[in-house]
Amino acid sequence: MTLNPMKLPNTIRHHRTIFENYFFMTFLQIANVLIGILLFPYLIGTLGKDMYGTFVFIASNINLLGLFVTFGFDFPALKKISLNPDDREIKSKTVSEVMTAKLILFLAGIFALAVAVVAIPFVRENVLIYAIVYAMSLGQILMPYWYFQGIQKIKFVTYVNIGFRLLIIPFIFLFIKTPEDLLFYAIIISIAPFCGGLFTIFYLQYKEHLNVRLLKPSRQIFRDALPFFWSSALGTVKQELLTFLIGTFFSMDKVAIFDLANKIIAAPRMLTLKINAAIFPSMIKNATIAKIKKIFRYEMWIGFAITVCVAALGYPAVLLLGGRDMIEAFPLSVILSATIFLWLIVGCYINFVFVPQNRYYLVTKNQFTALISFAAMSALVLAIHPSIFLLVVAFTLSHVAEWAYCYWVTKKEKLLTNANTITNANTITNANTITNANTIANADIITNANTNE
Repeated sequence: MTLNPMKLPNTIRHHRTIFENYFFMTFLQIANVLIGILLFPYLIGTLGKDMYGTFVFIASNINLLGLFVTFGFDFPALKKISLNPDDREIKSKTVSEVMTAKLILFLAGIFALAVAVVAIPFVRENVLIYAIVYAMSLGQILMPYWYFQGIQKIKFVTYVNIGFRLLIIPFIFLFIKTPEDLLFYAIIISIAPFCGGLFTIFYLQYKEHLNVRLLKPSRQIFRDALPFFWSSALGTVKQELLTFLIGTFFSMDKVAIFDLANKIIAAPRMLTLKINAAIFPSMIKNATIAKIKKIFRYEMWIGFAITVCVAALGYPAVLLLGGRDMIEAFPLSVILSATIFLWLIVGCYINFVFVPQNRYYLVTKNQFTALISFAAMSALVLAIHPSIFLLVVAFTLSHVAEWAYCYWVTKKEKLLTNANTITNANTITNANTITNANTIANADIITNANTNE
């Protein structure tokens, strides 16, 4: 397959909405990453590697608790909104039910956090920071990103997120001066998502004319979301388990080094992470075997190019952001860059092969395969030769296991050999019949505070 640059303008015009959505979704993530990268040297210099690593570790722990707040509601809701973008009654009910369900689970999470405070000394010593970081979940609840993705109006939520984020930056420089200011840092960064969420609720009421209110959620939305939750949980646990292992078996300054490695690949990761999300609303209505294979080929080349770029530019980037004391982040970033390539390919299988054919259970099995493989390899590393480098290698290899599973099951069940097997929006089964659904575990569901700030 060859690319024809002369056809690119026509292609963009023909798929204008897809390209616009992709641009704004990517711009939002890239802006968040750039803000985090620009603040990183200042935060390391003022808070210190140990305190900054402590914050990253706490944020990672809260991400696990946040799984129960989101509970997999987003993807079924996104699907419903994508199929009914002009039905105000359905949109109002969907937003209200999801928001209320998340608020209920948020309150339940407070009880779980209280139990952790009593049982775990580290949590007890940092209880205020845990509470503040957990409160950031309110911003995620009040800002239904999935709704704007479903109606393909990502521009608004992009402006709101970036606008409120930029407003808090001066306060970081004004109030964060020493390692003892970690609590103030947690407070400052929690303000932006909460204010953005409140603003979004007003927008939905007065501009989108939705009737957003507390509405008793039906049992059905929990049943629809449960399998999605399991998939999200498996993927997120694998991601956060790596940070947990580094913080538990090594030190908080090593967590800071790992966070820098994550930041090095964050920008190229975000450039690619939204590709499949932007294409999904269009492909779910008109998926063909030829289109799917073309997307696979494009994304494989994109992923390979990014790995080469990280290998070439990662070293000076680490020196610029963290100095020689954090040079260990460079080889970690090169290894992690391979996960971008693997995420792209696995994302293609999930979005364009499994989900359109209602093979949701395959995603859960895929995530389970990855988690078990990573846990087994990590246990082996910690038992034989404890090393952050080898833990990151194990993490990357778990992504290879995901790819292998997707390839194997697609071949076994011949999911890409008959064009008639790809369903469109008119033949997708009703959500009531989906009992083994799941979703993509990605940053849209739970925003990791340490990678955004």
